[in-house]
Amino acid sequence: MEMIYTFFAECVALWLEMAPYLLFGMVVAGLLHVFLGKDIISRHLGEGGIKSVLKATLFGIPLPICSCGVIPVAVSLEKEGAHKSSILAFLVATPTTGVDSIFVTYSLLGPLFAIFRPLAAMVCGVSLGVADYFIEGKNEKKKVKHAHDHAKVKIFFKWREFLKYSFFEVPQDIGRALIAGIIIAGAIAAFVPSELFEKYFFFPFDFIVALLIGIPLYVCSTGSIPVAVSLIMKGFSPGAGLVFLITGPATNAVTLAFVRSKLGSKSFFLYLINIVVVAVLMGLLFNQIWFSQGGNSLLTSGAGKMLDQKVKIAAAIILLGLIINAFFNNKSCRLDITADMKISVPDIHCKHCRIILEGALHDVKGINRVVVDTDSKVVKIFGSVDADEVMDKIRMAGYTPKT
Repeated sequence: MEMIYTFFAECVALWLEMAPYLLFGMVVAGLLHVFLGKDIISRHLGEGGIKSVLKATLFGIPLPICSCGVIPVAVSLEKEGAHKSSILAFLVATPTTGVDSIFVTYSLLGPLFAIFRPLAAMVCGVSLGVADYFIEGKNEKKKVKHAHDHAKVKIFFKWREFLKYSFFEVPQDIGRALIAGIIIAGAIAAFVPSELFEKYFFFPFDFIVALLIGIPLYVCSTGSIPVAVSLIMKGFSPGAGLVFLITGPATNAVTLAFVRSKLGSKSFFLYLINIVVVAVLMGLLFNQIWFSQGGNSLLTSGAGKMLDQKVKIAAAIILLGLIINAFFNNKSCRLDITADMKISVPDIHCKHCRIILEGALHDVKGINRVVVDTDSKVVKIFGSVDADEVMDKIRMAGYTPKT
């Protein structure tokens, strides 16, 4: 009974500590989504070389996209003409961290971890992209397609897109992995003996175990944090915790299979070796710095403890409500089956196209809902409407509909 109580207490404590910072990170993520989308990214990733790789890495670091969620983005970038070395850099840097996970890392693991996570993502992205470019991609030249002029995007619809992304799509993307991470962390804290890791998994075995757990496991950059907290509390060195934080989000069976099938065997082995080497080196550097400061616990202590308890409780309730709402109100998935009208629009390019078209069709009489699928380039209409009026509205917005 005591262990069950410890399990629930640990889960609640972790949730309270991370909730305020995660909510703030979700707000920043929404702003990045509206003003820094893949249409802007793709313009800068077509030429290859160190400059393009660096841009891909810097674009990827703040985006709150998990290791599976980044795959369709990478496919889209490839279709838009992005260079393979840039895609690889983006593919490894994006899921390793994100603006939301940086804030949560700071809240649960302190300033040193919050600095090292984006630094590790940058090193991974740049080293992988540059290595791929010089080994096999130097002669690949692609011209990136440019997006439409999106000056017509109205501020109201940008604001609506911001709210939708921050408080629906982000909770939907990270919710399951986040809850799973909290549960795993609580189980480790409650059921794993404290002396187990200290006795058997001292350096370098803690690094090896972190690699063996992190590489095949699917865990998002935010969901991996509570697991790392529990591992460190049970005896892992901070550097080993960092190894898990790097390898867990950046590698899993789905991502590795995608890299091998779409980008080639050489890129697959380069991708995996690069992540392992960088993770181990960054973990060793982290331990070196931490031990040189006398193992100062303040450097690896969660900053969330500074917040008022009432703020934490309020944020925790709001976050839980957002995740529950995202789970049970995924209307876009349900409505996809019952669309009353589907119109192909080949010149749909990006999220700004979606915002423009949703805005253009927003006040058409009889429309209950508009879903613009940027991947399939289809506008889905729900409601009883005049097809000619819908087509005219799409043309007036600057697009070319096809029946």
